[in-house]
Amino acid sequence: MKNKCIFLDRDGVINRDLAGYAYRLEDFEILPGVAEALWQLKQAGYLLVVVTNQSGIAQGIYTREQMQLCHDYMQEQMGDVMDAIYYAPHHPSVTESLTRKPDSLMFEKAIAKFDIDVRRSWMIGDKERDMIPAVKLGIASILIDTGTPQTKALHIVKDLPEAVRKILKPD
Repeated sequence: MKNKCIFLDRDGVINRDLAGYAYRLEDFEILPGVAEALWQLKQAGYLLVVVTNQSGIAQGIYTREQMQLCHDYMQEQMGDVMDAIYYAPHHPSVTESLTRKPDSLMFEKAIAKFDIDVRRSWMIGDKERDMIPAVKLGIASILIDTGTPQTKALHIVKDLPEAVRKILKPD
């Protein structure tokens, strides 16, 4: 049997989204209830895969090393709950890439590597560009509400813990 997976955007879903990018440890704040919610998903048998655009790298705002320190910190603070972290370091003003959301290559890589059943999987993000690859690949989606007027997401919730409740105890 194929694996079920929760794909997660990073900024705005797992950690506080900063206007100037979250790349310094002193600014990297994991949102309340996130670790507990992710462990509930893990205990329910889901793989957890982060798919995140990190365009500040291509723009020269921060380095891969700075981003990796934040990812290591995130994993450490949450007990290594993530199975994988995929990131797209590209920005259209510098370089194009199919890995960058709203394209779907990060998802496709994880689907192939972990033998993921997209029909039993979910995407949780805070922007419409997170929903587009999920819809393209047949992955159910939940949008963290940031005031997006229209969305392709199946559900809109206030935060990750509410998204997890929706997944584990559907109406």
